[in-house]
Amino acid sequence: MNIPTNLKYTKDHEWVSVDGDVATVGITDFAQKELGDIVYVEVETLDQTLDKDEVFGTVEAVKTVSDLFLPLSGEIIEFNDSLESDPEKVNTDPYGDGWMVKVKISDASEIDTLLSSEDYKALIGA
Repeated sequence: MNIPTNLKYTKDHEWVSVDGDVATVGITDFAQKELGDIVYVEVETLDQTLDKDEVFGTVEAVKTVSDLFLPLSGEIIEFNDSLESDPEKVNTDPYGDGWMVKVKISDASEIDTLLSSEDYKALIGA
């Protein structure tokens, strides 16, 4: 299972990459495997400011629909538009081309509440 050490994680299986005051968010390799073939990613919160743990979108797989929870408070400033026509990028490259949103972080102290790769491994029993 791929769990990059340079990322932060949530208990809801999102990953976070922080660059200055912008966080890139996606779902983990574990999550995409659990969901199965992803057929649709919906994010209707572009340009909205949300609190940590609020739902920012949904991911639809062949067998289920799952909410996506924002790992850090902030404004959704970008959506990965390529997922509209190619949602399976979440399955094939969850930490690269399968990223979902970029967030302008409003409370940097929340970064310290995220899980390390080791903590995430322990959470999923990897």
